Parts: sequence; C-alpha cells; structure tokens
Amino acid sequence: MTTELKHLTATKYALALHTTTPELGLAVSNFSGDTRSQIWNLGRDLSSLVHQSLIEFIKPQTWADLSFIAVAKGPGGFTGTRIGVVTARTLGQQLDIPVFAISTLAAVAWSEARKSQNLTTFAVEMPAQRGQIFAAIYQFEPDTSKLKVGLSDRVLTPETWRETLANWNTSYQLIQAQSGLAATVTSILELANLDWQEGKFPNWSEALPYYGQHPVEV
Repeated sequence: MTTELKHLTATKYALALHTTTPELGLAVSNFSGDTRSQIWNLGRDLSSLVHQSLIEFIKPQTWADLSFIAVAKGPGGFTGTRIGVVTARTLGQQLDIPVFAISTLAAVAWSEARKSQNLTTFAVEMPAQRGQIFAAIYQFEPDTSKLKVGLSDRVLTPETWRETLANWNTSYQLIQAQSGLAATVTSILELANLDWQEGKFPNWSEALPYYGQHPVEV
C-alpha cells in the first residue's frame, strides 16, 4: 500500500510523547471521543522507564492501530528532549508512519488559547541556561482554529525579550512555562492532528529536536 493510500484510509489512533522535562507525558486519541493521557514524574529514571511506560500505556490499542506519532521537540532539557525525539523517530521508522515534531512553547500557547475567551496572542517564555530565556509568540486564529507563529522559538536575553514585548503591536498574554509542561502532551497531539488533517505526512527523519542552546558553554 502506498504512503498516500495509507494516509487516506487511516482512521485510527495517534500517539504523543512529551519528555522535555523530568516528567513523561503520553496521550493517545482517535479524535472521535476516545482520548486518554497520563503523566509520570520519572526524574532520572526517564530514559530507563519510557519504553516500558509506552508499552503499558498503549493498551488496549496496539502499535498497528497508530496512524501517526507526535512529539514535543523542545525547547526543554537536553537529555529528555533527545530521548523523546529519538523514541518517536524509532517508532515512526519501524511503523512506517509520520512523526510530527511540535514546539514545547507552541503546546503551552495552544493550551492557553483553548481556555481564553478574548485574547488571541500568547507570548511564552521559559527559563534557559546561563540566564537566558526561551521565548516565542503565537497567535490563535479563531476562524480557522489554528495557531500561527508570530515570533518563532528562540533564545534571548531577558532584556531583549522585554524589548521585543514592549514593541509588540498587539495585546498579548504573557505565559511563564516553568512546570507541569508534560500535561500539555494533549496539545502536542492536537496540534499534530491539525497538520495531519491538512494532509501533511512528515517522514520520521524530519523530526528533529530543538535545543536552542548547546548543553555546555563553549
């Protein structure tokens, strides 16, 4: 069966992973009423327990039931982010299904956008190493129920970020993404599904982590 035909006939489930923090977040859905998610605080055991957690979590579905994989690509912790992306790439390659790499900050913005009644612009900041900040601005489009990038994920000094916000030409909600990020794994899944519904079919090899910074000073 060709890739295109599989895409057209797949009405199955999708799986999302979030490992950019010491927590593991998993979500699975068929986008037709059957959705579940779970969070584990694994800490340093993340690398050794992620695969067993996946095996247990996927039940009663099987790997063959999956139509695509979604993964938080970062920014976040270097080791955790790498573990998640490598796991998603491996599953995508073995199952021959697409892998959507979704921004951690975009997932935070999406979670807030779905709760907001009025604001449509969300500035997301997250602590980075060496006193810097991971930052991005996302705009929710109510007419299309999609998230548009206003300012792509980047690393900034606090001063540059404040200046960027001061010069932004629309009202916005500032979100500090510091804890509980694995809970946005359902947003990772939903954002990937929006791309899936548009007919996108990224190969597993296209899923790359976004670290933003080198893990050590150079």
